[in-house]
Amino acid sequence: MKIALIPALLLATPVLAQDRVLTVYAEDYVASEWGPGPKIKEGFEAFCNCELRFVTGDILPRLLMEGAGTQADVVFGLNTDVTARARASGLFAPHGQDTSDMSLPVEWTDDIFLPYNWGETAFVYDETRLDNPPASFAELLDAPDDLKIVIQDPRSSISGLALLLWVKQVYGDDAPDAWAKLAPKVLTVTRGWSESYGMFTSGEADMVLSYTTSPAYHIAAEDDRTKTAAIFPEGHYFMTELAAQVASTDQPELAQAFMDWILTPEFQAVIPLANWSLPAKLPQEDWPQVMRDLPRPETTLFYSENEAEALRQPALDEWQRAFR
Repeated sequence: MKIALIPALLLATPVLAQDRVLTVYAEDYVASEWGPGPKIKEGFEAFCNCELRFVTGDILPRLLMEGAGTQADVVFGLNTDVTARARASGLFAPHGQDTSDMSLPVEWTDDIFLPYNWGETAFVYDETRLDNPPASFAELLDAPDDLKIVIQDPRSSISGLALLLWVKQVYGDDAPDAWAKLAPKVLTVTRGWSESYGMFTSGEADMVLSYTTSPAYHIAAEDDRTKTAAIFPEGHYFMTELAAQVASTDQPELAQAFMDWILTPEFQAVIPLANWSLPAKLPQEDWPQVMRDLPRPETTLFYSENEAEALRQPALDEWQRAFR
């Protein structure tokens, strides 16, 4: 990272560092030892003469409950399926970044919510457990009911909500029939992604709802090429994770500096092998080879935030009827 990217104010004397704390609300996985948080914290603190403090949990419900009195300076980990509710709160300030040259498969013009990574939802399977994995969404629905799949609850998980919208994109008015076919194959529904993925890696399930980039972790970190994302011709649902600056922050210079940092090559280079997702603003030739080698869907499916918000409750009702 180039020091010029950080406002001069951040180069204050070390004696002031103890009073300069940037509080970032983030999803649980971010600050875990295998998430991107430790590297993000280390990188930002090296230049800001401050402390970056992660507060983890379900960030949007907490923020909406706290309102303008929140302790958060920045939120990290929202996505477009919930930003309509976040935007309506009026709690956020413009990020001030140029988003005209992003490495996203969709155009991005939002001046409040800033992407830092992206990927697509996918069902990941273990080649040692499945000899003939489903080659399409239709084949998944028609697979024998003894296929064991774990998914996440759309009421508590952004990946679970993405699955609702993925099914809605592919099947439209026939989504209830799709859920009726899928439900018998679902071994369990977990509150979050980590629990689901842990069940999958421990051998309790044949497939898990995750992301097209998830196999990269097993390849790069474990030299394990048996985990594969099933790529469906119907397309895969696009997800991007977003950061936003809280308007009521008492550390506006630090918060803005953090937003300025997100799209730098230094920050973006952390994303692929720490967040195991694709960077929002980094040319493909600069991605790690393991990411460039992954199979990619030919079709990207996406709802705008207003479309996603309008469909959320009807899609949730369809899902609940299948799983009650």
